[in-house]
Formats: sequence, structure tokens, C-alpha cells
Amino acid sequence: MADIWVIDDDRSVRFVLAEGLREAGYSVREFEGARSALAALHTSTPSLVFTDVRMPEMDGLGLLDALKSRRKDLPVVVMSAYTDIASTAGAFKGGAHDYLSKPFDLDAAVAMATRALEPKRRPPPEPSVPAPTDAPELVGETTAMRELFRAIGRLSQAPLAVLITGETGTGKELVARALHSHSPRAAQPFVALNTAAIPAELLESELFGHEAGAFTGAQRRHSGRFEQANGGTLFLDEIGDMPLPLQTRLLRVLAEGEFFRVGGRELIEVDVRVIAATHQDLETLVSQGRFRADLLHRLDVVRLRLPALRERRDDVPLLAQRFLVQACRQLGVSNKRFDPRAMQRMQRHDWPGNVRELENLCWRLAALAPDDMIQVHDVESAMEGGTVNARPAAPGESGKSDWESQLRQWSDRELAAGGENLYEQAHQRFERILMESALDATGGHRQEAARRLGLGRNTLTRKLGSSRKRRSS
Repeated sequence: MADIWVIDDDRSVRFVLAEGLREAGYSVREFEGARSALAALHTSTPSLVFTDVRMPEMDGLGLLDALKSRRKDLPVVVMSAYTDIASTAGAFKGGAHDYLSKPFDLDAAVAMATRALEPKRRPPPEPSVPAPTDAPELVGETTAMRELFRAIGRLSQAPLAVLITGETGTGKELVARALHSHSPRAAQPFVALNTAAIPAELLESELFGHEAGAFTGAQRRHSGRFEQANGGTLFLDEIGDMPLPLQTRLLRVLAEGEFFRVGGRELIEVDVRVIAATHQDLETLVSQGRFRADLLHRLDVVRLRLPALRERRDDVPLLAQRFLVQACRQLGVSNKRFDPRAMQRMQRHDWPGNVRELENLCWRLAALAPDDMIQVHDVESAMEGGTVNARPAAPGESGKSDWESQLRQWSDRELAAGGENLYEQAHQRFERILMESALDATGGHRQEAARRLGLGRNTLTRKLGSSRKRRSS
């Protein structure tokens, strides 16, 4: 019978995990700290260890090092409620078998133990150069981001090609940089190239370099991105936009690790890990004959999908405050913070531009919001691309005629441009603005918002649902 040790200073966690493992048929010993577990190693040896990261005597990563120094093949599962790239990568660098995020599903934890105790296990990865502490990192505490951090921590140690997918602005380059900076290649170059930003006639030279005289204007030899990234990582963003002829050349480099510069005869050998990214559906491009199927298979050894910001709205406050602090510091202005109702408004936004849109918004607010407390009207104005005012206009200052005149101007412009269906457009926007304003004023309380608008709660709920459906369609 396999003997599993559970090491955690939280008694309730120890009890739940230990009982679940016992019910699965395992023998379990519980320890409240690393020192007592290390002392027990003098008399017995476990088959598997679950250890928490944050413990008072010695942290879990220190315990992991101590355990591995005594028995290199011992599978260790590291547990933590503080899942981020640094901790997951640190665990896998130290030779952890897996990483378990708290709070965990007990069935998933038992299944993890079963897999860890299978006879054949891969050897632990070699330690790598620590990542620079000032490198930008992904931020998030939602389940989707915890799973992403765990995947990055494991994949950073494996020399595999990775395809990163996700909408524009989700942070695909940050993921690529994290995979590099926590890998054994961290001390070598990280080179990024957006294939959609380079004209097709220049892209080949950018990738593979050229010899002097290879074409008009090539006065001297130029090293391409593959040579620049030798020993390190090459990140190819928007890979779906690469022309077909270049896809063929790229496939050869990935398969053989060698190429010729444009106009050259010298065979160049390189050792480069390629990480690609796209917001497009590459399978569809393959079916349309616009992307090579064999290149997709070569790039898509492991696929990481980045969630859109609207899929992890609970991360908006963490991201927004982080961006706002950074922006205020770099602009040299006093620190600002968000009013809770302003943050609620931001969490309701769909963020079509994802994290990049949120970051840009925070920069606008840091530069233009006149007060240290950012209010709902500041956020609304910044979202619409307008100037952030010190406060919303009082009824006596702008009054009824102001919004009516703006509506008339909008109507005149649309009609002059040949617009149609103006009544329905204006009606929908009128309702949406009124409802969102009432929800902001009442802190999201629908019954009170409905009362202030003179509607029934059910009517408000129905209209909100209809508005969301129209906006998503």
C-alpha cells in the first residue's frame, strides 16, 4: 500500500485531504510542518508527498529541495492558495510532480495522487536560470488564470513548441515572455516578431536575414530573427497572417533547425524554441488553403487558450488598480483609486479590447481624472473617449436643452449620411443609458433602480436582458 504524507499547517486542509486519500485506499500520515516531516524521514520513506507552500517553519519550496536532495525520484505535489507564475514555475523547477491550487476539488486531488503513483514517471526537469524580477507578469486570481499559471509553470520547463490563442489584447506576448523567463533558456535572447506588422516582401529577410547585395538596398549582411534568438526563444505573433511561401521555409527551420539567409549559400544552424500566437482560427485557415496543415501540427504541440477579460470579470479590480498605480507613478501624478461604484461599472463592461483596453482606460483616467477618487462619470467619459470632467454637469448648468440639442445633432448627422432605423437605435441607447445610470446610482440594486426609473423590477430585468442580447448579437 502506498504511503502518502500530507504536510500543511492548516489542520482543516490536512484532515480533508487525508480522509479523501484514506477513502481511496491509501495509507496517510499528517504533518503540521516541514521540520517534523523531515525528522520522520530518518525512520520511514513516503511514496508521495503533498505539501503546502506557505508554512511558518520552512516553506514548501524549501521542503521540496530538501526532499529532492535525499530522494530525487520522490513525487511531490505542491499546494497553494496563492497561484501565480513565479510559485508554479518555482515548484516545477524544483522538481515538483504537480501543482494543486487551493481550494481544490477532492476528487481531483485523489486523481492527482493516483497519477503520481503510476510506475513510470518522467525524470525531474533541470533547474534553470531565475527569471528577472522586474519582468512584466500576468495578473489574475480567477480559476481560468490559475489554470493558465499552472500550465505555464509546467510548460516553461519543457522544450516544446507552444501555440497561444486568444482574442486581441488578452496578453499573448506576456504568456510567451513568461514561458521564456521561467525556462532553462531564460539567460538567452527572447525575440518577438509580429508577422502581420511586416510587409510580406520584407518578412523573409526579417526572419532569416540576408546577405549584402541580395536585393536592392541590401548594402550589408543582416542577421534575421532566428539568428538573433539562437539559444533562446522566438515569439511569432499573428502567425495566421504569414504568407504561404514563408510558411514552407518556416516549416523547414522547425523540422531541421537550419536555413539559408536571403541571397546566401551558407547553411545556418540554430537552436531556437518557437512560440507562436494568433487570434484567428487556424483550422479554418487550413480548410481554406491559407495555412499549411503540417505547419500547424508542428507549431501546435501544446495549445494555450487565453480567456477574454469578460470571461474573468472578477480580475478587473485587481488589474485596474495595478494599471492605475503604474500609470500614476510614470506620469508623476498623485495616487488615485476607484470608487466602488466606478469599479462595478467597469466590471459590467464587456471589454472588447480585453486587458489592453483596460490598461489604456486606466492611463486616461490617471492623466485626466481631476480628483484622487475616480467616480462613475469619470469612467463613463473615458470609455467613450471623451475628456474626463471634474464632475457631471448639474441640471441647472447644462439642463434639458443640452442633451436634446446633442440628440438633434446626432440625428441630423445620421440622416445626412443616409442612416436608417434611427428611432430604434436612439431608443435602445436611451434605455441602456438610463438603466446603467440608475444601477450605478443604486450600487447595482435592481429593485431600487427600477423604483427610481418608475419601472417594475421585472420590467427592468427583462429590458436589461434584451439589451445584453442585442449588444452581443
